[in-house]
Amino acid sequence: MSENRELAIIVGLQLPEYGFMDVDESLLELKALAHTAGAMVADQVIQARESPDVATYVGRGKLEEIRNLLGHYGAELVIFDDELTPAQLRNIEEALGAKVIDRTQLILDIFAQRARTREAQLQVDLAQLQYLLPRLAGRGTTLSRLGGGIGTRGPGETKLETDRRRIRQRIANLRREIEEIRAQRGLHRHARRKNLVPVAALVGYTNAGKSTLLNRLTGAGVLVEDQLFATLDPTIRRWEMPPSGQPVLFVDTVGFIRKLPHTLVAAFRATLEEVMSADLLIHVVDATAYNMESQMSAVFEVLEELGCAGRPLITVFNKVDDLSRRAAISELLAQTPDSIGMSALTGAGMDGFIDLLEQKLGERLTYGIYEIPYKHAGIASAMREVGQVIEEEYTDTGIRLEAGLPDSSAERWAQFRVLS
Repeated sequence: MSENRELAIIVGLQLPEYGFMDVDESLLELKALAHTAGAMVADQVIQARESPDVATYVGRGKLEEIRNLLGHYGAELVIFDDELTPAQLRNIEEALGAKVIDRTQLILDIFAQRARTREAQLQVDLAQLQYLLPRLAGRGTTLSRLGGGIGTRGPGETKLETDRRRIRQRIANLRREIEEIRAQRGLHRHARRKNLVPVAALVGYTNAGKSTLLNRLTGAGVLVEDQLFATLDPTIRRWEMPPSGQPVLFVDTVGFIRKLPHTLVAAFRATLEEVMSADLLIHVVDATAYNMESQMSAVFEVLEELGCAGRPLITVFNKVDDLSRRAAISELLAQTPDSIGMSALTGAGMDGFIDLLEQKLGERLTYGIYEIPYKHAGIASAMREVGQVIEEEYTDTGIRLEAGLPDSSAERWAQFRVLS
């Protein structure tokens, strides 16, 4: 496999407000991203500066060092750890005589590889074109710049003309198609809301184990691979929580990452609205990750950008079957409200997760005692479907339930509520 991979040099910038640990962690992640996209990293370069160089990002002297490394390794690709301006990209390519991509284009390249459904392809196309538009100057008359990533994937293969008018028209068409998808998703969410079944969205850093947890709970059969951004499309599965049988809809969607390109967040908003409308967020954390805390911070930053900050949340420290992290995880559990340690792979800790899930879903309910005449027995079934039934008794006149119901259901069936 390695002989088919492009050799690359990766480049990071150490600014005064960040330490070497931060840039090293970021470059380690960039290396994993490059490997996922199909490249092999030959070496890395770190430049310490007060601020990025406006023209070349790292400065002319450091570019000469990078040029020498390219010759030494026989590499033809340089990957920068931040998004470059159009001018920086143009100047660096001229100075190095090599293909240059930045972190944003690398992530877009991976998304282009992973997009399988029509919806995901539309959203990736839109993000790539939005990235391309300000970088057209001096790029010729084809969409080859979009093929400038690793393996030249995505819309670059369509060979459309790249003049601004055509690109803007293509962007408008994509936005229209995505808006239609967004409207369809809205109708589906509205239908689910009418059924009053709570929705729990699985969120987390890419490769944290969200899909593994969904498969463990529901048998969803979602693709699970030990790689970044293995799945892009949202998966929604119904699950009945034991032992109460209360139904829950789980939503699994694209994983987050540090420096997630804003064009991707915007393009995938139709998909991410599944997260934005959820009753409960389940933050799945890879407890074995060397940079777990910074991964958690990156997830919270994206959630804040989506307007989900403050939403009810459960934190799942996943992969606790790795005993080397047991002490650190115990400390984190003590410090993190509404958290649980478990292994989605083996099922260890599942009972504790279900208890916590039931508790958090119960916080959104209003509790009371209801007496349902037998002629309205269907209402008792509906209460079991949308709420939590704590106690149930069959009397001479009807069904007596102690139950927690969503506010809308409690109001709807208020006539059956009795004083306790």
